[in-house]
Amino acid sequence: MIISTPPLSGHRQRGFSLVEVLVALIVMSVGMLGIASLYVQSMQAGRTSLFRHNAVTLAGDVADRIRANPTAGAAYEGDGADAGCIAGGVDCSAPQMAGQDILVWERQAEDSLPDGAVVIVHNAAALPPTYQIQVTWNEPEGPQNYTITIPVRGN
Repeated sequence: MIISTPPLSGHRQRGFSLVEVLVALIVMSVGMLGIASLYVQSMQAGRTSLFRHNAVTLAGDVADRIRANPTAGAAYEGDGADAGCIAGGVDCSAPQMAGQDILVWERQAEDSLPDGAVVIVHNAAALPPTYQIQVTWNEPEGPQNYTITIPVRGN
C-alpha cells in the first residue's frame, strides 16, 4: 500500500503560527507601555498645573490684602503674628494687620503647596512703592516659584 502526500505547493495554511502571535503580542506590549507613559506624564502635568494655580491664587490674595492695607509698608516683610485681628474683636493697627495677613498666607502656603512659602519685599524707593510677592514650593523636578510685583498707592 502506497500512501501519497499532497504536494506542498498547493497546500494553504490556515490560522496563525506561534511566531506571528508572539510578534503581535510584543508590538501590542510596546504600544501599551507608550500609553502608560503618556498617562504618567499627564498625571504629572496635572499636579504641576494644580500647584501653579494654587500659587497664583495665593499671590493674588496676598496682593489684595496688601492693597487693602497700604500704610503697613515694610511690616509685610516681617514675621506673621496672631494679633486677634480676624474675628477677635480687636481694632488692629496697620502693622498688626500685616502680621495677621502674613500668618494667614503662611498657613495657606503650607496647606496648598508642598513646602510652600511666601516672601515679600517692599521697595519704598519706587514711585509708587512696590511689593514683590514670591510664592515658592517644591516638586520632584525641583523648586518652583511664582513672582509678581505690584504697585501700591497710599503710603
